[in-house]
Amino acid sequence: MGSPVMPPPPPYVPRPRSIAGPVVLIILGILFLLGTMGILDIHHLGSLFARFWPALLILWGVLKLIEYEQAKRYGQPARGIGVGGVFLMLFLIVAGLIATQVEKVNWKGLGEHIQIGDDEDWDNIFGGSSFDYSDDLAQEIPAGASLHVNDDHGTITVNVSDGKTMKVSVRKKIRAEKEQDANNYNLKTKPQITVVDKIITLEANTHGAGDKGVSTDMDIYVPRNTDLVIVSRHGDVTINGMSGTVDVNNQHGEVNLNDHTGNATLSLDQSSARAQHVKGDVTIQGKANEVAVEDVDGALHLNGEFQESVRLVRISKTVSFKSSRTDMEFARLDGRLDLDSGDLRADSLSGPMHLTTHSKDIALEGLSGDLRLEDQNGSVEVGLHKPGNIQIDNRKGDVQISIPPNTPLKVEARTRDGEIESDFDEIKVDNRDRGSSASGSIGANGSRVAINCDKGSVTIRKGTVAVVAPMPPVPPAPPSVKAPKALPAPKAAPVESEN
Repeated sequence: MGSPVMPPPPPYVPRPRSIAGPVVLIILGILFLLGTMGILDIHHLGSLFARFWPALLILWGVLKLIEYEQAKRYGQPARGIGVGGVFLMLFLIVAGLIATQVEKVNWKGLGEHIQIGDDEDWDNIFGGSSFDYSDDLAQEIPAGASLHVNDDHGTITVNVSDGKTMKVSVRKKIRAEKEQDANNYNLKTKPQITVVDKIITLEANTHGAGDKGVSTDMDIYVPRNTDLVIVSRHGDVTINGMSGTVDVNNQHGEVNLNDHTGNATLSLDQSSARAQHVKGDVTIQGKANEVAVEDVDGALHLNGEFQESVRLVRISKTVSFKSSRTDMEFARLDGRLDLDSGDLRADSLSGPMHLTTHSKDIALEGLSGDLRLEDQNGSVEVGLHKPGNIQIDNRKGDVQISIPPNTPLKVEARTRDGEIESDFDEIKVDNRDRGSSASGSIGANGSRVAINCDKGSVTIRKGTVAVVAPMPPVPPAPPSVKAPKALPAPKAAPVESEN
């Protein structure tokens, strides 16, 4: 017998290459392309990466799992991560951790604590010298006119003037190697005033010398009833004692609005805002750092993302607040409200109020009127004053409600994975392993209180007659500074800073 014939070996099938690494690189490349094209803001792109970079590792793992299952189905050995994949993964982890920590840094506070003493220190770092210039402008303001101010780098201060003339005092700082160069840059960056119909435009013209370092501060004096439209980047804006409408667009600065009797809209981008003693409505929108609003006779609307803290004191009309995490509206605030990333605390506010949020501890004291509250992953404490209908739904958190004596209310409470405790004999409590309930009426013909709690306890307390008193009003700010009758003559020669 001949030797057995061996079957031919199966054809060689090359092992497919992994697509996990290329897919991750394609996603990163698309995002950075959108940033360089201006479709996505570079700062926003960095913030997105700082928050969601672990999603790239998850995507990588999912793709490797799919490749493993496909290789198993065809009887092929699965590919490992490989040396290139290991380096890419380490790069993502290191870059992601660094970006996350950088995102948490309070750069504004850090800048305030880092003191670079004087211009000489800056000269040693960047080279060149700093030269100061001043100038004065004037323009008649017709009745019913509006003033548009543009300043890319520098502070803007608006005060009330006598008469119908706008006066502008300019202080300019120019950095250059030589005085002659600074003089040339000064001539190219003269502020400009243009008039079209009843629109007066004041342009700081800081880019007149190209990319040279020019900072222009302007003190502007205008009639009280002038409408203002201000665009400011890299500088603070202060408006004192005006009565016209105000529209401010500010980046990387702080807006201060004082003793204002008209409506105001503040659009912020990485900026802070402070407003006090305002008779009209106030709207604050965009990406804000710290916001403080006090003594507003009109309505207050806040819409955007608020990175640090929001403090509100005495708002006479409707307050609305909308962000990615919190949707809130109520009728009036006689006390104070403080809100940050993890807490919302308020006293002496009036409904009807609705509040929807998550991952916040909520404490409302001295609440009057209706309340509709939804929260999760946080505790809720509500102290009632003159309550209307109350509905509280909380998931993964405790609820405590305080009811003042002699307040007629019909109470219904339910909780899962928690207990109910009550100080009122009229409220019958049934605590069980898988869920507890309570119901009862305090007095007759009272409003309804409904509490639904998931994975948390419910406590119903007897409150006191005393309610947190509203904070005393803050005295109004000093009167606005009036424009001088005669402004000093322009200085033709530059003065080099000594410090």
